[in-house]
Amino acid sequence: MRAELRSKIIEVCDKKIAAKGDNVGLSFYAFFANKNDSPQLLMEAATWWIQTHQLDHFVKAHKIKQMIQNGL
Repeated sequence: MRAELRSKIIEVCDKKIAAKGDNVGLSFYAFFANKNDSPQLLMEAATWWIQTHQLDHFVKAHKIKQMIQNGL
């Protein structure tokens, strides 16, 4: 996964946790605007989320952040 996407994921997780608490869940769509202006990044995130790690639709933000920080 490219550094740009890793950075964005951590940023979004931090914002969601700060706004809604440590128990907040999110899907990979949370990292993109409603208007998809970057289909390649969306597919990269979807592949990482669905195919590589077989995550559920909603996962705790702190878990996703930890996975990214661990280089998964």
